[in-house]
Amino acid sequence: MQSVSAGLASPRTSISGRLSFVLHASILIALLAASSAPTPLYSRYQAQWQLSALDITVVFSAYALALLIALLTTGTLSDHVGRRPVLMGALAVQIASMALFATAGGLSTLIGARVLQGLATGAATSAAGAALLDLESPARPGRSALANSIAPVSGMAVGVMGATVLVHFAPAPTVTVYMVLVALFAAQTAALVWTSETVRPRPGGLRSMRPHLALPPAAAHALLLNGAGVVAIWALGGFYSSLGPAFARLISPEGPESAGGMVFFTLTAVAALTVYFTRRMRADVSALLGSCAVIPAAGLSLGALFLGSLFLLFTGAALAGFGFGAVSQGALRTVLGSVPAGEKGGTLASYYVLSYLAMSLPAIGAGALTAGFGLRTAALAYAGCVAVLAGIAVAALSATLRGQRRTRPHSTHLGPAAMNTASIVAGTAADHAPGVPTTHNR
Repeated sequence: MQSVSAGLASPRTSISGRLSFVLHASILIALLAASSAPTPLYSRYQAQWQLSALDITVVFSAYALALLIALLTTGTLSDHVGRRPVLMGALAVQIASMALFATAGGLSTLIGARVLQGLATGAATSAAGAALLDLESPARPGRSALANSIAPVSGMAVGVMGATVLVHFAPAPTVTVYMVLVALFAAQTAALVWTSETVRPRPGGLRSMRPHLALPPAAAHALLLNGAGVVAIWALGGFYSSLGPAFARLISPEGPESAGGMVFFTLTAVAALTVYFTRRMRADVSALLGSCAVIPAAGLSLGALFLGSLFLLFTGAALAGFGFGAVSQGALRTVLGSVPAGEKGGTLASYYVLSYLAMSLPAIGAGALTAGFGLRTAALAYAGCVAVLAGIAVAALSATLRGQRRTRPHSTHLGPAAMNTASIVAGTAADHAPGVPTTHNR
């Protein structure tokens, strides 16, 4: 899909389409980096303020639930008022949340900072993701969908790694981490001033803020098919992000303080690499392989717990990262494949609603189980539920693939043109070559 920005602003007053694409991708990366930055700091917060595992999961989940509220109310706002106003407002709120983190003096302040951060991230995520889709180049089909898939996981990896390094080498890391992010978000806000708008404003902005989900029927069917796998991988990510440091300490009490943060870094870094290397794979096959990987990943995590092995923990995290990357990019390509241009922002918001519900609610449950029965019991129950969900996803996706093989004519050959269709998932039907059908699982 070609960008409409050229018709909305003069090229002399705005940065080029390529730089604009990079800027919006960097905003997504920075937003998710900020979301994972507190993970290596949780152990410090716990020691400093005597916080329980349940307290930490509440802090973590406050972000995810606030993000959901923002997605439900502002998910389609940028389709009406434009991407740039929504992004600039969201980044201003994000800067305020980082300042609140830096001055936090207890649990209530952490929760407040996380709520502000969730609201800002929810509003900005769908707007920045939709802007990337607006900026799709016919010369590089599939680039926008790839960026939407890889930016969140790479951002989380960058955030947890950067915070881990600052914890070890920077003075006052509980302040320094957030001040670095304040400077980054301020620079991105300034850069947005020089970008051109990618959609034409249209009426209905206030009405669009009524809580709702905007999901076309074809996208709803695709999300239902991939739903169990999406829930499994995001639930696993939520566990590692919120309870990962405590889990690593339980497995190896004498291990390094950074182990908890590095476990989550392993998951997100492998996920980002997986998104890139499976980008040309059929979307449904990618989701199936990723769902298959989640089951042994959960088993390895439990093996690490009972054998006290950090090696098994990191191996399980790497396998979980492969599952996360393969499922998320396969599902996202499938869901966006048949969505008209004007509905992509709302569709992205709906996808993230499911994702963050899956990340937050199970994490709260794990925190409650930990408080009542201990982290060992909580981990066992969590891994079992994730494995069951992954099994459901494997069964559903396998049945769909078998059905396609039965109905496909024997003479059908998946040649280069059809394979190319698999990567053109962010454009409209007009972007495809004549005669090449657009299917929801390509």
